Amino acid sequence: MAKTSRDRGIVVSALHARSKFGSLLKRVEDERRSLVIEKRGIARAVLLSLPDYVRLAAPEPEVLRLIGEQSKANGTDKLSARQIDRIIRETRANKTKRK
Repeated sequence: MAKTSRDRGIVVSALHARSKFGSLLKRVEDERRSLVIEKRGIARAVLLSLPDYVRLAAPEPEVLRLIGEQSKANGTDKLSARQIDRIIRETRANKTKRK
C-alpha cells in the first residue's frame, strides 16, 4: 500500500512497487510527484517522471530561459526546422554579400 508523506512524496515498499509498477508509474506521471521505494523501512530508490528527471539532471541555464522567453515574445518559438534553416541561409547569404 502506498503512503504519502508531504516531505517525501509517495512512499511504497519494494514489494508493492514491484507488484503495482504500472499503476505507480502512471501516478508519478499524472501527479508529477516522486515515488520513494523503501525496502525494510529504508528508502532505497526514487521514481521520477521523465520531465522531472531532465529538470534535475540538466537544469535549464538562465540564459536559455531568457532566450526562450524572448522567442515566445517575438513569436519565433513556433518556427519549423525548415523555416529556421531558410532564415539561417538567407542571413549567411546577406552577410557574404556585405563583405
